Amino acid sequence: MDLGLSGKRALVLSSSRGLGRACAEALAREGAEVFMTARSEDKLKAAAEAIVAAGGKAHAYAADLTTRTDEIYAAAESAMGGVDILVANTGGPPAKTAAEVPQEDWTPYFEAMVKPVLRLAALALPGMRQRGFGRILTIASSGVIQPIPNLAMSNTLRSALVGWSKTLASEVAKDGVTLNIVLPGRIRTDRTGELDAANAKRQGKSVEEIEKAALAAIPAGRYGDTREFADVVTFLASERASYMTGGLIRVDGGAVRSV
Repeated sequence: MDLGLSGKRALVLSSSRGLGRACAEALAREGAEVFMTARSEDKLKAAAEAIVAAGGKAHAYAADLTTRTDEIYAAAESAMGGVDILVANTGGPPAKTAAEVPQEDWTPYFEAMVKPVLRLAALALPGMRQRGFGRILTIASSGVIQPIPNLAMSNTLRSALVGWSKTLASEVAKDGVTLNIVLPGRIRTDRTGELDAANAKRQGKSVEEIEKAALAAIPAGRYGDTREFADVVTFLASERASYMTGGLIRVDGGAVRSV
């Protein structure tokens, strides 16, 4: 199936590793030009070079998304001539229960996880609407549907992005711009390993015990692979998904039990 992504230009946030990197790689395999950004310059450069070595088009721009949002977008436009696809992937906050979160922590994490996504979408939208094509994919978490214990900040802040995305989707659909939220469940990444380690420490168990319990709650019986997740994002970014907007798409092996 031709996804119609050849020549499209994608800005992929937090793409030096994990889900962001996998999304950049998948988009590049389908012919899109990708602009990758993250704070870790060495990892980011290596990720972009691997894409280029495989025959794709990739740029690397190391910067802190929280403080240099406009600069990142300007660099992407300069490198590619525009942005057709925004993959909004932001880092996760520390594991805490709702009662444990200090009040002073909410604002800085909102500034890091939510505000840059809103700003980048605002910067990209005029060009997308003018060209009659745009895709804004926000990577959130299955916790916005079924709150995940010990991840209160993620559950809360990512839910704000759900309300924003659904609202904006209805406003720009007629212009050929779609917005969807993609919800990873247990995908095997460095972040998943960090959370398993945090839960093991909290519960006084081994990481192996934590992982075994997690697997028991997933009907698929395994953690997902980053490429499986990225393939869903890539389809949603394509011309083939032009009638899908305002949605919450789960990639969780069936872990969320609600309909």
